[in-house]
Amino acid sequence: MTTFRIGEAAELLGVSADTLRRWIDSGRIAASRDEHGHRAISGADLAAFARERAAVPDAGAGSSSARNRLRGIVTAIVKDQVMAQVDLQVGPFRVVSLMSREAVDELGLEVGSIGTAVVKSTNVVVERTDR
Repeated sequence: MTTFRIGEAAELLGVSADTLRRWIDSGRIAASRDEHGHRAISGADLAAFARERAAVPDAGAGSSSARNRLRGIVTAIVKDQVMAQVDLQVGPFRVVSLMSREAVDELGLEVGSIGTAVVKSTNVVVERTDR
């Protein structure tokens, strides 16, 4: 069975190790001790917890069939006459969106503003990553 140490699990959840320790201490997620006495979380428990967290909608989110909502900060905007590229930093991930310049202006997006990337796709590539 795959197990994750606190730092690895926290990174996968997008939170600090201290936050994850508090969640373990409060009983929000189960952890055991490995052979060295370090806390470890089973892969199955971590996956279930991640699913539970993902099921809670963002505050202020409208109704949509898209399930993937990634909240972050706008780090760059490049506009031309018709189109715009908006870079959003979501935790350790950079999400880039191409949209009309008009949409950027109507949304009032600017560097430093908070945005949510809403992803709905039937074609998503998933690669296995060895630790």
